Amino acid sequence: QVQLVESGGGLVQAGGSLLLSCAHSGRTFITYVMGWFRQAPGKEREFVALISRNGGYTYYADSVKGRFTISRDNAKNTVYLRMNSLAPWDTAVYYCAASARQIWDMAIATTPAYEYWGQGTQVTVSS
Repeated sequence: QVQLVESGGGLVQAGGSLLLSCAHSGRTFITYVMGWFRQAPGKEREFVALISRNGGYTYYADSVKGRFTISRDNAKNTVYLRMNSLAPWDTAVYYCAASARQIWDMAIATTPAYEYWGQGTQVTVSS
């Protein structure tokens, strides 16, 4: 069973930065596409970013492109989300997720494509 544990959330002023981390249990980390999603109060969970198994391909939601960077360290079984130039509308609970689907799957940027989810970490951006 895969377990994902996020950390690094918190309160930050607009324009600030945060680094989220997600630790993956077990020895199968490299077999998963990893993604970050977020859910603001009263809204549906939305895609933020994903990264391929070897880290060579990344994909971002338009709303975060140029500000957020996803990366992974397969030796440490960890995926990261560096968030710069944060804005109040980035406030949400951020979740990491793991998918066994292929990176070219047309649904890879959607929540149903991911089998395993972390518990989430709160990010609050004050204006």
